Amino acid sequence: MSESLDVNVALGPRSYHISVVSNQFAQFADTLETWMNQSPAYRNALADGSKTALIITDRNLSTLHTPHIENSLKSKDWKFETAIIEPGEKSKSLEVISSLYDKLVAMKADRQTVLIAVGGGVTGDAAGFVAATYVRGLPFVQVPTSLLAHVDSSVGGKVGVNHPQAKNLIGAFYQPLGVFIDTSTLETLPVRDYRSGLAEVVKYGVILDSRFFHYLEQNIAALNQRDPDVLRNVIARSCELKAEVVEQDEHERSGLRAILNYGHTFAHAFEALCGYGELMHGEAVSIGMIYASYLAEKLDLISHQETERQIHLLEALGLPVLLPKGTRLDADQIIDRMKLDKKTVGGKLRFVLPTSLGRVEVFKEIPESLVREVLDELAHPATSDGDFQI
Repeated sequence: MSESLDVNVALGPRSYHISVVSNQFAQFADTLETWMNQSPAYRNALADGSKTALIITDRNLSTLHTPHIENSLKSKDWKFETAIIEPGEKSKSLEVISSLYDKLVAMKADRQTVLIAVGGGVTGDAAGFVAATYVRGLPFVQVPTSLLAHVDSSVGGKVGVNHPQAKNLIGAFYQPLGVFIDTSTLETLPVRDYRSGLAEVVKYGVILDSRFFHYLEQNIAALNQRDPDVLRNVIARSCELKAEVVEQDEHERSGLRAILNYGHTFAHAFEALCGYGELMHGEAVSIGMIYASYLAEKLDLISHQETERQIHLLEALGLPVLLPKGTRLDADQIIDRMKLDKKTVGGKLRFVLPTSLGRVEVFKEIPESLVREVLDELAHPATSDGDFQI
């Protein structure tokens, strides 16, 4: 049996475990029952034999990974049904949520019915919102299947759906009963999706752990080959680092959780202006981190060498560090879009910037003129000695 790594998210009565394994889907039901036995609220459901669940998954995964979860539940005599939603952001809608409520009503679901999300971030967000709101709360388990969901969206308790005017406008903070991560799901993940998730992994090293950043530098070949031993370590450490932040700022009240948005102020603007779908989220974050690091250089916060280390690692993992060739984005448009960022206050730009590898801070009132310099210089990167080079 492959090694299992366990990460604890310490949130008092809302604490839970993240189990990081390889090729252990057969053990899912055992793990679920262990988590339930550890919870006074759900222990009785097992004792009473009322083991019922609703699996929510997307159409792409319904014949790929979901059957492993179904077979594991069958082996432990669970009664369950499976609801299939379409892949993509359109499923994070109140219309789709309502159809899932209908499914639960038809099942005569109660507060002991476990909701199991099998999929990427969209499935986890939508299923989590259903769990948070149906009968004011169902036990909820995440089974993320993409690297981005493994290290980011499945950890922290953010659930929600989109409004026609904005993404994730309707939502809640609702922690799961547990998160079951099996690295075997990454074997079938398209290469671009896999690399997109690696950008968020690199981000954790820059913002919180220089030793982890160095570990990534030392294991580039294994990461590119999707080595399960290295992946378990990388995913578990990424989850630990995010958990440390979430434990201190669960509901985004203190501002600490903002450090998780390193590179995202640039990235969100690039994603929107390039047209959603042109850049994957992780690709935009990779580019955004380099723009943010270059901005930090201009403020004398870090050395050029520290920016170069990020560039070399990201490129070695197959990620972009500049906008695609031929992209023409107007600086005014980019800055206007940045002002819609949730970190902006009173129209003043705020950025998460590194002060060294392994440490970032939120900086307020960054001069627009400096941001324009960065946008202009990286749109036309210099190659002369001493200048920024890609």
